[in-house]
Amino acid sequence: MDTLRHQKLTRYVVPLREGGSLPALAEADDGFKYVVKFRGAGHGPKALIAELIGGEVARMMGLNVPELVFLDVDSRFGITEADEEIQDLLKASQGLNIGLHYLSGALTVDPYTSPVDAVTASRTVWTDAFLTNVDRTVRNTNMLLWHGREIWLIDHGAGLMFHHSWTDPMASALSPFAYIKDHALLHKASLLKEADELAHKVITPAALREITDMIPDEWLRWPGAPAPEADMRRTYHDFLVRRLENSEIFLRQAIDARKSLI
Repeated sequence: MDTLRHQKLTRYVVPLREGGSLPALAEADDGFKYVVKFRGAGHGPKALIAELIGGEVARMMGLNVPELVFLDVDSRFGITEADEEIQDLLKASQGLNIGLHYLSGALTVDPYTSPVDAVTASRTVWTDAFLTNVDRTVRNTNMLLWHGREIWLIDHGAGLMFHHSWTDPMASALSPFAYIKDHALLHKASLLKEADELAHKVITPAALREITDMIPDEWLRWPGAPAPEADMRRTYHDFLVRRLENSEIFLRQAIDARKSLI
């Protein structure tokens, strides 16, 4: 697995205020536009780590995810932006951030009327249960419909709930993840066992190591960080491996939650 491309942001286009952490549409020095998640917002670099890991795991599951790119913010970026809140955000985000390739013309998925097949729904539900992602609900699907029928997943920043407290990550890996009952696609996820079988074929400890090795050191230096960067990176990897090894716990929870809907 290759590391992400690394670009420099050159133009702040517009804030995307529907996002709780105030992401933005911005242009980079490769000429492309990105939806940028800033390290100075909300949960800080933890959200960026979840975005990186979540996006790459979803890609391994055969799901569509916009290309993720490391994006540099320097001291001059967005200097003409008049909004003081945005100026403060950009100052707090100098350095390395993350962005998703902008899907121009994409529409928000409606989980009841959009064409989401059972395979896609099941793999998405499994992936979000694996990642403990609480933010793919009917109220906020974080899925886009692009090019007619293609479903694309965006925004994994609310995943990996354990790292907000860092209290016994290995115990947290065994969580059944009760929040799966609120997943936007649970009612369509009739192939969860098949998704679990696929996961155990395509997600390996080595592949997870490649993903966690991509976490930049500077994202692991938040105030009160519990360990040196290498140890924290290892904890992310070990959490994911243990959760995968015990996937029957959250798989059973998802299947039971779906039975209550149908």
